[in-house]
Amino acid sequence: MSPRVALVSSERGLRLDPDLPIAAPALRQAGLAVDVVRWDDAAVDWADHDLAVVRSCWDYSWRLPEFLGWAASVPRLRNAVELLRWNTDKTHLRDLARAGLPVVPTVWDPTEAGQLPDAPEWVVKPSVSAGSRDTARWDDPAAALAHVAELTAAGRTAMLQPYLAGVDTAGETAMLFLGGRFSHAVRKGPLLRRGEGVRQDRNSRGDLRAVEPTAAQRELAEAALDAVPALVPGAAPPLYARIDLVPGPAGRPVLLELELAEPSLFLPQAPAGAVARLVRSVEDAIAA
Repeated sequence: MSPRVALVSSERGLRLDPDLPIAAPALRQAGLAVDVVRWDDAAVDWADHDLAVVRSCWDYSWRLPEFLGWAASVPRLRNAVELLRWNTDKTHLRDLARAGLPVVPTVWDPTEAGQLPDAPEWVVKPSVSAGSRDTARWDDPAAALAHVAELTAAGRTAMLQPYLAGVDTAGETAMLFLGGRFSHAVRKGPLLRRGEGVRQDRNSRGDLRAVEPTAAQRELAEAALDAVPALVPGAAPPLYARIDLVPGPAGRPVLLELELAEPSLFLPQAPAGAVARLVRSVEDAIAA
């Protein structure tokens, strides 16, 4: 009998995730039985699968306790629940900074202008979020602090970062790792526009292209991934990771995001070989 794999999504992900129509046929062609399912589908027998792969569970950010409870109940889950617990709250950036990685400077729950980093603009977002929900770019300290206050009043942790102007020209570089090895890089165009405030309908998928990363980007991304085992001891190695880098003030890359929960892998933009690497990674995880 063929090994059975679940590609786990959400109601919205099943409709909109561009990776699933590429990944599922490739895994089936490799001889695996593949189910593409919602994480909250009570009819799914997770114990019937040799591996469950978290993919586009895009509603986790407003259902986090429920999502993590589900993840803890699923045998043979990748990425593992220990990684999901750590990574779904962006306070994990504190751990990465303490590990010596160059992370975009972040102030948590600031309450007064004197706490803001010296910058002409700032980004405010909740520490638990996906798809830039409840995120905005501000050039007025009072507006930035009002956004923070709105988030904290709702019981959320707010993070404030300087807006790095290099993003406007260079965008973000997403570094994709599969099976612990670098696979490909994709440039994501700038997403936050000056003066637009909070929006819930941003979509950068029209401004994506494969790029060749620099040596400095490779070095930082690999260092970030190498730091994970010490920060989340005992967790199974990540099946996939996406590390988002932006240019810092001196042009050197800095770490914006380390995504281990449900990152887009940008398979439609990926160069030849990336899908085969994903298949091998899944096969290796089943055999482990």
